[in-house]
Amino acid sequence: MSNSNHYDVTTWPVGNPSEDVGEVINSIIADIKDRQAVTDENDGGKPGAVIYLPPGDYHLRTQVVIDVSFLKIQGSGHGFTSSSIRFNVPEEEWPDLHELWPGGSHVIVDLPLSDDLLRDESKGAAFYIERSGSPRISSVEFSNFCIDGLHFTPDGSGLPAENSYVNGKTGIYVASANDSFRVNGMGFVYLENALTIYKADALSLHDNFIAECGSCIELRGWGQASKITDNLIGAGFKGHSIYAQNHGGLLITANNIFPRGASSIHFDGVTRSSVSNNRLHSFYPGMVVLAENSSENLVATNHFLRDHEPWTPFLGVDNGRDDLYGLLRIGGNNNSVIGNHFSEIVDAESIRPSGATPVIIHLAEGAGNFVSNNHVVAMDVRAAASDSCFSAQVDALLTTGASEGLAVTAVLVDAASARNTILDSGNDEQVIADRSVNAVRATPTIGFKAAETAQTSQAAGIPR
Repeated sequence: MSNSNHYDVTTWPVGNPSEDVGEVINSIIADIKDRQAVTDENDGGKPGAVIYLPPGDYHLRTQVVIDVSFLKIQGSGHGFTSSSIRFNVPEEEWPDLHELWPGGSHVIVDLPLSDDLLRDESKGAAFYIERSGSPRISSVEFSNFCIDGLHFTPDGSGLPAENSYVNGKTGIYVASANDSFRVNGMGFVYLENALTIYKADALSLHDNFIAECGSCIELRGWGQASKITDNLIGAGFKGHSIYAQNHGGLLITANNIFPRGASSIHFDGVTRSSVSNNRLHSFYPGMVVLAENSSENLVATNHFLRDHEPWTPFLGVDNGRDDLYGLLRIGGNNNSVIGNHFSEIVDAESIRPSGATPVIIHLAEGAGNFVSNNHVVAMDVRAAASDSCFSAQVDALLTTGASEGLAVTAVLVDAASARNTILDSGNDEQVIADRSVNAVRATPTIGFKAAETAQTSQAAGIPR
């Protein structure tokens, strides 16, 4: 038993943290509950504790179960490195690599695969949080360590197992209503689901590196007043980088969301929330989806880039959506889409259906949406591929010259969506909408205003 509320897994007398850090942390939590048993003592009584993971490699073979508030688990380094790049390097080159595995305070999810794990995703979670009763579990924090799923497994697709994004493992799974949780400065890699959180209130996900996971962030059930800010995020082609369900007052800002998630941000039934100042990069349509009557949301000043997969191991992989789906698709009411930049940089020969005109903003359902001052750059480029992930992606990002313009539909309004306002987000030919039920002001085309001004000036005797 400790006399302090600060624990170090390497000095705790129960278990071996290198072999099973889960057993060690569960023992520490039991000690915290035993020592902090009084609810009200001198205006306190249950201050919680800090569990520290020094830099090192820690196999986790027992699920950590958390049912106490005010607990912080922290390390000294998020330790992310790309396992995907390493696993797609020929094995004979591995001895020449500087590192093979993530580092820092490195938790290796080594839960034994079983039928239960495959049937119930919560069984595959490294950290499982649940508490019933009142009040909700509060102020649990994860900070500055790495959760690594180690390997992916075959999925029957024919892809190499390490590229499947499937292994039944989750980093952090929160099953019950919660308040003021924080996940800051963490690294997540090679997990089928990095973060699955139900019923979140005032959740903060900030400054994390969450990549090479099947899905990165999933906020399920319902929630409110949470934020996802300043993270580096990139899911696999089967999952979401950010998914939220039935949330209100959600703030998603200043994130760098890179490929290859099936979507960058997907809302189901989310209202009165903001998606702003994010850099979004995808290889597929359906980058941001507002579905299931997601309404009164603000999508503003984001940079959207849709281009091609340049890395050889994933050529031919997509999310199943064609280019008529839209980069931004809205099925809800009274959303505002303002001041976004869209770059559609694709090979015209790769467009699906063949010969179609790609759609940028697609108002599929709903009414009263406001689309204003969005800028679309569309270029027809010849796609190139490379065996080097880093150089291929950097080369693709930096290539801007010697490209032809690509015809696009900047805004498409379906018959199921009406009473929308579309201003300065595409010229007259690029905005397809029923003008009798939608208000449209097209972006002026070059030459129209200049000609009009010249005629007026000449009639007034004003020199040009």
